[in-house]
Amino acid sequence: MKKVVLNILIVVFALIFIGCGWYLFSYYWDAKQAGDEIEALEELVEESESEPDDASDVSEPIEIIAPSGEKKSVLKKYKKLYKKNNDVIGWVKVDDTPINYPVMYTPDDNEYYLHRNFDKKDDSNGMPFLDAACDPDDPNQNLLIYGHHMRSGMMFAHLMDYENESFYKKHKIIHFDTLYEQGDYEIISVFRSQVFPVNSDAFKYYDYIGHLSKKRYEEYVDGVQKLSLYKIDIKPEYGEQLLSLVTCAYHVDEGRFVVVARKIPQESYTETE
Repeated sequence: MKKVVLNILIVVFALIFIGCGWYLFSYYWDAKQAGDEIEALEELVEESESEPDDASDVSEPIEIIAPSGEKKSVLKKYKKLYKKNNDVIGWVKVDDTPINYPVMYTPDDNEYYLHRNFDKKDDSNGMPFLDAACDPDDPNQNLLIYGHHMRSGMMFAHLMDYENESFYKKHKIIHFDTLYEQGDYEIISVFRSQVFPVNSDAFKYYDYIGHLSKKRYEEYVDGVQKLSLYKIDIKPEYGEQLLSLVTCAYHVDEGRFVVVARKIPQESYTETE
């Protein structure tokens, strides 16, 4: 009898081991495929940027209706990307990290890319997306971009690098281009938060998305800077657009990790480390 039980246990544990192994293989295989697809998109942008202005596939002007309702001309380097999927709104990049991704925008279905890839196929990695309440043309905006925290290191997992002040000091700038304008943002706060109960009096960063009045803009800046993991001596002024990158964090249930930055006017931008 004992031998029968032992044999059953061996089979059960073997099946568990095989199942776990298959899950891990599938997870990292999917991550590799997703990484390859993103790399192909990076190459598409680089290829477009390096082509002569009179090349047939980038010479034709492309005009789009921006969230503001204005007509905008797509930058040369993003023309092929836009033709591949017109849900793309821009590109976000943090130097020396894998964060180098298209940003999606679907105002009629805000979380459409939560579990879909650039080709609109099911994918647990999802794609970074700009919240539907946001308008990149409005200087009084807090643009919120959400991306998954994947164990593979993909999407916004490496936002967590900013937990270390030494990393921040060497990477103070976040690059976020829209399809029609290049942009650089200077970090003003790095903090942990969570999704709080509705009746909680805690500061809820996610209540400050999109257009902000001067009062609410100042409330948001004060709130995020009080929570910052380390002191950053930069105080944005109303009219300086804000960018908030958000990912999941695991210090508490429904934890979040947030990096907030202010837009730098193009004429005054010089990156310092």
